[in-house]
Amino acid sequence: MLVVLAVVGTGVLVLPLVALLLATPWSDLPALVADPAVLQALRLSLLTAACTTLVALVLGVPLAWVLAHDDLRGAWLLRSLVTVPLVLPPVVGGVALLLLLGRRGLLGRSLDTWFGVTVPFTSAAVVLAQLFVSLPFLVLAVEGALRGADRRRALAAQTLGASPAYVLRRVTLPSVAPGVAAGAALCFTRALGEFGATVTFAGSFPGTTRTMPLAVYLALDTAPEQAVAMSVLLLLLSVAVLVALRGRWLGGLPAAHAARTTRVRA
Repeated sequence: MLVVLAVVGTGVLVLPLVALLLATPWSDLPALVADPAVLQALRLSLLTAACTTLVALVLGVPLAWVLAHDDLRGAWLLRSLVTVPLVLPPVVGGVALLLLLGRRGLLGRSLDTWFGVTVPFTSAAVVLAQLFVSLPFLVLAVEGALRGADRRRALAAQTLGASPAYVLRRVTLPSVAPGVAAGAALCFTRALGEFGATVTFAGSFPGTTRTMPLAVYLALDTAPEQAVAMSVLLLLLSVAVLVALRGRWLGGLPAAHAARTTRVRA
């Protein structure tokens, strides 16, 4: 019975992708994706997703390091807040960003009045929307890697007189590099496919905020074959990122498992 249910669960995940691949006009695929509008949306998607991933690394790794320390008071509340975007509908996230940074928003009013800065419906808004929905993926992946890492090396380095900054830079971060790479890959692919928060907070302006998911949605009514071609392109890009980092991701798991086993035996 468990095997049957597992097969059904696999079918739920795989069969839609099979249908997408079967409906793809492979002979016309190069011409469809070479359309200037598609290339423009693809370029914007890759650029904004890359920027989102870089910002997420700068902000997410320190946040994961804080969450990995159980002695921090209120860590459970902070972890709950970090995971909220995972269960929140993306459209609601876009509305929240609009109420925060819109011209009449909590902070946007001051930005517009004092500095003349308008965030919504710009490329920066796309990055912020993607960051809101994808940052938790990186934080949770890095936190899990930090919790599974062997802390005895860090303690030994501290005992030998190494500074906390040196231990973090030369001992801790290299040991959790597979987790950081996995989190960055998940963050990038999630940002690449973001739709709800982007269309609500950034809109859909060609060359400025119209990313590939938005272009796919708009093309469904007017050019369904092109929508399928763009969907396949996004699928291939996401799979390529995960496959490229698979070795680094899975390569760190045996070491983490061995470290946990050693601690249990000790």
